Amino acid sequence: MISVIHTIVPVFLVILLGALLRSRGFFPPHFLEPLNRMVYYLAIPAMIFQTVAAAGFEAYFHPLLLTGTLIPVPAVFLISLALGRLFSIPRPESGTFLQSSFHGNLGYMGLAVAYYLLGKEGFTLSSILAPFLLLLQNILAVLGLQAFSQRDENQTSPLFFLKKVAVNPVILSALGGILFSLCGIPLPTPINRTFDIISGMALPLALLVIGASLSFGLMKSYLAVSLGAGFLKLLILPGLGFCTYHWLGISPALFTPGMILLASPTATVTYVMAGEMKGSTPLASAAISITTLLSFLTFIFWLSLLD
Repeated sequence: MISVIHTIVPVFLVILLGALLRSRGFFPPHFLEPLNRMVYYLAIPAMIFQTVAAAGFEAYFHPLLLTGTLIPVPAVFLISLALGRLFSIPRPESGTFLQSSFHGNLGYMGLAVAYYLLGKEGFTLSSILAPFLLLLQNILAVLGLQAFSQRDENQTSPLFFLKKVAVNPVILSALGGILFSLCGIPLPTPINRTFDIISGMALPLALLVIGASLSFGLMKSYLAVSLGAGFLKLLILPGLGFCTYHWLGISPALFTPGMILLASPTATVTYVMAGEMKGSTPLASAAISITTLLSFLTFIFWLSLLD
């Protein structure tokens, strides 16, 4: 319990620092976007590639663990779909509510918590699980948004997002690292040290960007729907994962990285996807902010069960 608190509290203090810095003008809107792109397309992929390439893929890839991590996602997709109909969530908000309930922030929050709590070993295992989970949740998000889109069918392009999934930097960097690992290709020392430098800024900057992106103004307007999505994302999804792991006979020591990924708050990319596919961007922003703040408590809860 103490080790969990000692990990989660500093992570969220850095997130709150990001929010404070933005309020003080250190992160103006025109600066935040390119900083986010640098973290997303350069720093985090470099860290994932270097870590996975140096690891023995066969030693870290566990098909049963991957199965237990993926099963809860379509289950929550269906639960969210049913609840949206039950509570008559307006059509423009339904697709966004749907994706906010299972689409997790793996690249920034999940991998950061895994690294600071579990070290390099846990980060490596999380980095191998993350691409498969990213692929599944992105495909389901596209299907959900497409189903409730207000656009004319000819104007909606889910293929656009499928292409985005195919060139997702987290997926590509992990696959590249896996290829290097399987082929036993060592990184030359100068290249490896360059990756060390770039990787060092990945997680701290990612946490600052999350804090600077929080939108407190919209949380009150969409409180009920956002809390509903947060309940599914932060409690039901990892809860199903917890049960599935035990059902498959996987030990907590092995499935902790998967639980961290499943317990991550709503992904920031849900805002972009909602905008492109005529969902509700205000709801997406509110859900991202609320689930990020509440995940401070739910991370402690879930990880304490495994400690």
